[in-house]
Amino acid sequence: MEVNSTDPYGKGIITYLEKWADLMEEKLAEGHKLVDIAQETSHKANEEGITGFMYGAATNILSQVWEHGEELRVLHNAKYGHSGAGCVNPAIITVETNA
Repeated sequence: MEVNSTDPYGKGIITYLEKWADLMEEKLAEGHKLVDIAQETSHKANEEGITGFMYGAATNILSQVWEHGEELRVLHNAKYGHSGAGCVNPAIITVETNA
């Protein structure tokens, strides 16, 4: 995290994920389920205008360090039709051709 204190892009990821985690923790403490609050709190935490890559990086970090991280990772991946290992990077664009 120390490196990200001098890199504005990295710092933006950390700032966002901390806000997002705090908002989710508040809602979870009120008895809400993660599936019902993850997206809403994600948008609310996005005060500085993050990119798709930043969102994916934040989700990936939270999935590894947060007590509800695995559940978040599974919910996140399901939005992109992935049920396997890892955390989907929503900034990846797939271009298909009609070959």
